[in-house]
Amino acid sequence: MYSKMTWNNNMWFTGELDGHKIDIDASKDFKGQNKGPTPKGLLLIALMGCTGMDVVSLLEKMKVKIDSFYMDTQTDVTETHPKVFKDITLTYYFSGNLDNNINDIKKAINLSQEKYCGVSAMLKKNSNIIVKVMVNGKEVK
Repeated sequence: MYSKMTWNNNMWFTGELDGHKIDIDASKDFKGQNKGPTPKGLLLIALMGCTGMDVVSLLEKMKVKIDSFYMDTQTDVTETHPKVFKDITLTYYFSGNLDNNINDIKKAINLSQEKYCGVSAMLKKNSNIIVKVMVNGKEVK
């Protein structure tokens, strides 16, 4: 895996990975121009992308049909440097005719979090990932 990062000006950089360009920047509070997401924010996006791909793939293999699926994260950072994530709450939202597939959904998420998602594995070395599951607007325990 090879990537490259080029400084543009102030806090604005352009990263390149596999032919894709990604602008990153800091907020105006930190001398940035807000021309892209922050590096820490991209870690959360990477987490959701990694586990989301796992879950979709696993549910497809289980023949579970979902109408829609999205995730969100919430976290704070520590007060002292290096400012790292505290607990990360990762919530999965599903909709569809899924009453008979709740256990499959929970199994797919667990497999992603415990076996397949490398981003989760890396982040768990520093932060607790709290998983929540919502199906048709109701939290699943």
